[in-house]
Amino acid sequence: MTEEDILEMREILEEINRRYAGDPRLAELRTGEIFPTHTVPVLATARDGGTQPGIMRWGFPRPQGSGVVINARSETVMEKRMFRSAFFTRRCVIPSTGFYEWKHEPGRKQKDKMLLRLPEQPMLYMAGLYGFFPDARDPDGGGHTGFVILTTQANESVAPIHDRMPLVLSADELEPWLYTRSAAEALVSSPCGHLLSAVPA
Repeated sequence: MTEEDILEMREILEEINRRYAGDPRLAELRTGEIFPTHTVPVLATARDGGTQPGIMRWGFPRPQGSGVVINARSETVMEKRMFRSAFFTRRCVIPSTGFYEWKHEPGRKQKDKMLLRLPEQPMLYMAGLYGFFPDARDPDGGGHTGFVILTTQANESVAPIHDRMPLVLSADELEPWLYTRSAAEALVSSPCGHLLSAVPA
């Protein structure tokens, strides 16, 4: 089953196709397995107060100008200069059906690629932050919108594979994360309680 086969993801992609019709950025949109600097679907607050899908590029440019920062640690996000303002005013949600991680067994050189998902649920939402970044390569002085994914200490379901995990949100946590600062602060200050299942990818 592909992401496009899942109704909720298909609805997000259809809305993006409608909103960005004729926009050259739409040609850069990726689904499925994504990598840093890919342009992907993201949910953020709209001007009318609702939540709307958009497209953003994965990664904040590094201040030194080399590469991108793709994650922000939940434990320090309110303190770090790179993320503090975004945390308070520009939170977003990255919709997905799961994510990949590499599992390393002691005594083995080879790592196993694992797909982590929420059991019995087609969608997995990750908390994120976004910002707008000028692009010196753009002759019109434009730029792009980039995002980072919040990570937190791995819970018992992920710890055997990796010591960190995305800050996973349930469907009923999306609006509090996006709209309520106190709720967002509580989410980054608490362990992630959503237990995931892992299967070889």
